Amino acid sequence: MMDSASGLSARIAAHVADFPAEALPRSTLHAAKRALLDGLGVMLAASGESPEVRPFVAYAAANGEGRASILGHGLRVSAEMAAFANGAMAHALDFEDAFDAAPSHPDAALLPAALAIAEAHGPVHGRDLLAAIAVGCDLVCRLGLSLRREMEAGGWYPPPILGAFGAVAAAARLRRLDAGQARDAFSLMLCQAVMPGEIKYSRDTVIRAIREAFPAQAAVKAAALARAGVRGFEAPFEGKAGFFRLFAESQFDPAAILDGLGEHFWIEQLTLKRWPACRGTHAYIEAVQALRATHGLAPEQIARITAIGGDVQRMLVEPAEQKRSPATVIDAKFSIPYTIAAALLDPEVTLESFAPDLLADPERRRLAALVDYEQRPDWGRDRAASGGLRVQLRDGRTLKYWVEIAAGHPSAPLSDEALTAKFLDCAARANRPFAPGEAEALAAAIWSLDTARDSGATLVPI
Repeated sequence: MMDSASGLSARIAAHVADFPAEALPRSTLHAAKRALLDGLGVMLAASGESPEVRPFVAYAAANGEGRASILGHGLRVSAEMAAFANGAMAHALDFEDAFDAAPSHPDAALLPAALAIAEAHGPVHGRDLLAAIAVGCDLVCRLGLSLRREMEAGGWYPPPILGAFGAVAAAARLRRLDAGQARDAFSLMLCQAVMPGEIKYSRDTVIRAIREAFPAQAAVKAAALARAGVRGFEAPFEGKAGFFRLFAESQFDPAAILDGLGEHFWIEQLTLKRWPACRGTHAYIEAVQALRATHGLAPEQIARITAIGGDVQRMLVEPAEQKRSPATVIDAKFSIPYTIAAALLDPEVTLESFAPDLLADPERRRLAALVDYEQRPDWGRDRAASGGLRVQLRDGRTLKYWVEIAAGHPSAPLSDEALTAKFLDCAARANRPFAPGEAEALAAAIWSLDTARDSGATLVPI
């Protein structure tokens, strides 16, 4: 830890509490709308397509009525319970946004918390909601970029932990906390934000799918308690037993957090997903599709497939037997062998590619069993969205394809039109059907949300 880290928590809290929504660049506002449209659509799809979220919905519904919506169900509960249920939906399909530069899902916990507060504690102007999303998302990205020791080394699973602090930042803004209260809210989040790496190794667990339920709920709770006067720590981030000590043995660079804070926002550099699977699988899906288009590659031609990547992709190929024959949908989405098989067999990799009854499909398992992994020792975490394939054919030929960074990254983004189409497809899968034209109207409302006087009311038809 550098000396410049002194007072880091106070500076973060002051920025979260005091940055004026009116000062957001137009490009940042637009990026926040894209993130909201994408995340809301993914949660709506999960409300109808993910059985894993049902216990969370039932638990929330059983714990009292309120003013905040459980998406896709027409139920109103407290803000905390809505964030809990909707948080379970946010990652259930693994279709939400990602930040390739420091692998994370910055908005998966943030959006459920922010939407719940906007509804339950509104009215919240649309620009204020978008500012809360932008500021919170930016903090998640900056925390990830600042780490100089991988959180996994301590047994942690980073995305929900990092995302928790962006969620509480957004919650603090929406509950109009002052800087001192925002710091208290971060302290209260530090008392709750955990996620063990064990979720990667247990074959039958679905916790990996619904993990954001916990930080989303915790963010709403932390902001409420801080607003009620619960005092926290002076230095929840840089303190001698704070965030960076606990999760990275105090190995971090505060400049990655403070440089340009309030001047540029990392939300403009998010990846919005084309395919509903772990971001680390996307390069291999893209490579298969390119080989099919260029060489007419067919499954029956293949003798062996070698996926090439870095250390960060190892969790997507190991344990080998588990990844070649995943037992749960979420594990299939975290499997390079399975997603390669899906890309070989399906015209496009969609939510249908991960239907539960396909997990035991003999042809998918046969193709997945052909996949080996070759690690590039020079590839670090910055190559988490990169990858290559070497395909040996039965006739003796070898085909190769490299993807420097998979589609969806800001260098090759989904257009606004493609993002709207993704939203409408996702909304059509919601547990509670939309009336004709209602989903289109909701998408249009999000694109103009910065003019809405009450963002919660604008987003209610969900």
